[in-house]
Amino acid sequence: MNRYLFEQLNRSKCKQETREASIGEGVEEESFATGITKIGHLMGTDNVSELKGKEDKSQWKEFIEDISVLQWVLSFLFLGTACLLLMIYLMFTSLWLIPTLYFSWQIYDWHTPERGGRRTKFVRSWEVWKHYRDYFPVKLVKTAELNPSKNYILGCHPHGIMCVGAFSCFSTDRNGFAETFPGIRPTLAILAGLFRLPLLREYILSAGLLPVSKKSLDYLLSRTGVGNAVVIIIGGAEESLTSSPGVNTLVMKHRKGFVRLALEHGADLVPVYSFGENELFPQVVLSEGSVGRRLQALFKRIMGFAPCLFTGGRWLLLPYRHPVTTVVGRPITVPQVDSPSREQVDHYHSLYMKALSELFHRHKTSCGLADTHELRFI
Repeated sequence: MNRYLFEQLNRSKCKQETREASIGEGVEEESFATGITKIGHLMGTDNVSELKGKEDKSQWKEFIEDISVLQWVLSFLFLGTACLLLMIYLMFTSLWLIPTLYFSWQIYDWHTPERGGRRTKFVRSWEVWKHYRDYFPVKLVKTAELNPSKNYILGCHPHGIMCVGAFSCFSTDRNGFAETFPGIRPTLAILAGLFRLPLLREYILSAGLLPVSKKSLDYLLSRTGVGNAVVIIIGGAEESLTSSPGVNTLVMKHRKGFVRLALEHGADLVPVYSFGENELFPQVVLSEGSVGRRLQALFKRIMGFAPCLFTGGRWLLLPYRHPVTTVVGRPITVPQVDSPSREQVDHYHSLYMKALSELFHRHKTSCGLADTHELRFI
């Protein structure tokens, strides 16, 4: 228990500094038990609301949070395959007309993901996302304003195993992005192949997800007005293979396509870092050049995603209950250039990496990392 209190109070500085910027629902000032308050004073902080919340959380609330996260993990891992197998199976039963009609609709609707999609507030506001958020919890922190008269490309780091911070903050309405950045509409871009899977595509389209393809992002940044914030997880599947507790390694040095896209559309670049993302799942990280790592790389090239060897906490699938703080940095002004040169791309890529590094080091200690932690680019 003493260790738990110490770990929670060690993170209280982050909660105190970002209280006005952090917009997760249900974070309120409460009266605390005298004993807990005294511990907070002795530890050098008065902000012990997180400890009190932990102590007061009912078993039922924790169970609901567990189920909310479990359904998301199972969806992340298996929903696409399950939907495809179901439709194929139905083709060979008396219900063959259902998949036939659906596949006809899918062909007709084939280009919708590349033409702005069709998000629905209904799915993004499901109560399950509130419990999902509270499980860790996930917090969104603003460090600067975003002008709704412009478009933005938000580079989100790190990928982690399942992109918890990015999904909660940018693909649901339960972290209050709209209230924190008025007039800005976030769109998380994910693996394009997922939009070819039956049924799953309808689900992720309704959540406001779009393919991370040139055609899709060009359309969003040029034909849907201003106030768009395209969120790209720059490191992608390759970065997930480096994810492990205590590791701050980003696949970044040769990822420049997002910078070229920003220049072509005059969209400002915004660095985003999710502190705690790599702490959620322990992973067996295979050494570079090993047979296992080469097999992972081959699988990624063929399938588009990497088979990570990770384990969870409860039920071996649930991530550990560790806070994830997604910090949105200051925008980097980018000019509009129809055909940006290699030098221009390299220049703004360098500015972006510098801004990302500064964001990491400015917030690392207040968000639970030791001052000795460094950010490594590969």
